[in-house]
Amino acid sequence: MQCPDCGFSHIRKNGKMRGKQNHICVACRRQFIDVYTAPRGYSDEIKAQCLKMYVNGTGFRAIERVTGVHHTTVITWVRQVGERLPDAYDPEMIPAVGELDEL
Repeated sequence: MQCPDCGFSHIRKNGKMRGKQNHICVACRRQFIDVYTAPRGYSDEIKAQCLKMYVNGTGFRAIERVTGVHHTTVITWVRQVGERLPDAYDPEMIPAVGELDEL
């Protein structure tokens, strides 16, 4: 095992944190764990399915029942996507002076 910063191979155990063994590099004093697992999350396919269901009119709790994704998570995804979308409605400017013709 080597230090991820300096590449030095002389390391020591340095306690445990949340059940994982910590190591410390003797040369640069950096603390690290030997195996890093990426945080778990939902796949892009699940997110796309939930968003598609929402666009088609399915309620948040119905999406939760079908997919197993908590409804507040779906609400967060909808808000995140909504912030990136441009405004669909662009109101026209109403002129300050109006003109009328007589009949």
